Amino acid sequence: MKLRTTAARNIIKAELRQQPHSPGALLVDEGISFTELVVSQDAGRYDALIEAQNRCLEALDRLPRTALRDYARAEVRLHQAATQVMFEHELQGAWSLRQAYLQVQQNAKRWPHHLPTQKTMGLCQFLIGSVPEGYRWFLNLLGLPGNTTAGLRHLRNAAIRPHDFQTEAEILLALIRQTYYGADEEAAALTTRLTRAQPDNLLFSYLAVSVQKKLHRADEALAAYRARPVGNAYLPAPYLHHMAADLLLYQGQYAASLRANQQFAKEYLGVHYRKDAWFKMYLAHWLSGNNQAAEQCRQQISKSGETVVEEDRYAQRFVDDRLPLNPLLTKARLQLDGGYYRPALATLGAFRAASSTPLRDKLEEPYRRARAYHGLGRLDSARLFYTHTIALSGNAPYYFAPQAALQMGYICREAGQLAKAKAYFQKALSYNKHEYKTSTDAKAKVALASMK
Repeated sequence: MKLRTTAARNIIKAELRQQPHSPGALLVDEGISFTELVVSQDAGRYDALIEAQNRCLEALDRLPRTALRDYARAEVRLHQAATQVMFEHELQGAWSLRQAYLQVQQNAKRWPHHLPTQKTMGLCQFLIGSVPEGYRWFLNLLGLPGNTTAGLRHLRNAAIRPHDFQTEAEILLALIRQTYYGADEEAAALTTRLTRAQPDNLLFSYLAVSVQKKLHRADEALAAYRARPVGNAYLPAPYLHHMAADLLLYQGQYAASLRANQQFAKEYLGVHYRKDAWFKMYLAHWLSGNNQAAEQCRQQISKSGETVVEEDRYAQRFVDDRLPLNPLLTKARLQLDGGYYRPALATLGAFRAASSTPLRDKLEEPYRRARAYHGLGRLDSARLFYTHTIALSGNAPYYFAPQAALQMGYICREAGQLAKAKAYFQKALSYNKHEYKTSTDAKAKVALASMK
């Protein structure tokens, strides 16, 4: 789907008039509305989509059993679970997930060679298997076992063999391998191939921006953002502007970053990432020396959005802690996020800790140095500063030591030091309270599972 949802809906309505009992057409019709809600985050669409999904499931239930019909039933139920969780109806979402997973398991037994089913089976197995331990009891109660190894195997099988949903399988596999296994170049190569093949595909452009941003390649990510297709034919995707605002902030283009986040705040209909946007606008004003405007943005953080996603929790904690940021460490962090490792080291070189320096800043400085050296491939120096961060941290409630332990686990695993790697991944899991615990724990858990 190219995010040209109006044109897609016109095509599928014509198809449904000719073939009202086509499971594929029913699935695509539901998928258009699901995509519009996911991208817009418009809560006003929620009830209508849930009702439409229920009608779609009822229509599919009336059709003869085929592999495609059963696949469509599982996909729609999975979309419904995602919709419910996204809008904080977690219990309903968990039940829908259970129904979807049971359907997928039945499909896999009934249609063992159906590749789209293997795609969805793999996704469910991996995502459930990577859930942090704090949530495992609930999934176990629902009878939802996960298996990251089996999930990857099914996804890979669906990604390498041709079928109607192969591209989706390729994307899911690449994103999972990038996020949890450090397979960065695979994801970058895939998004480059996809955008070259379909330069008019806004979804592929979105993926290219996101992947390059995660790779700390701000220049390449901004180039992908600027090359994206635009026009009224496309579904508005305001989160793209929020990503661009981050990238511009990394480059020190504070005025341009402000404009991009202001556009995001104006067009976005959801509640997530609003605190993060105000925090980034605060940083842009503050680093520009505009303290009055920065304070106005700081006050907006508590008044906007929610604290469901980690970025918003970090922004709210900044307000709640009332601990001023250090401008040098903040600038270095932004440079590192953009992949500007040498400039970040130069910035860190001007930092001097004193007896009055807060513990947070004393922990952040060696952690940022470690990330810079890691990005430059100077692993001995990275190890030195990661381990220093861990030793200095103790049980401080900041994310620097957990992240340092996670990165040390990756370094040791790559070096073949498996016992040390396991110890560091377990160390990352041991920290009880920090802003990025959910994602850190998930990555450490997947890493440990891959070493069994």
